[in-house]
Amino acid sequence: MKRFVMGLFVAALLACVPAGATPAIAKKEGGKDCLTCHVAKGKKDLNATGQFYKEKKTLEGAPAPKK
Repeated sequence: MKRFVMGLFVAALLACVPAGATPAIAKKEGGKDCLTCHVAKGKKDLNATGQFYKEKKTLEGAPAPKK
């Protein structure tokens, strides 16, 4: 029973983790802000720069994010 409860707890925690950008990606790209690739903080929607990164896995040559 204890394992079952712990499993539910871990599953609940994992369900709360947002998808998309990660600290590792930000670090790889020189500490870029979330809004470099996303239309809004906490949103999965990508802007043109984010679409470029998704396809090329680099920001080199990407369009500048609109502010």
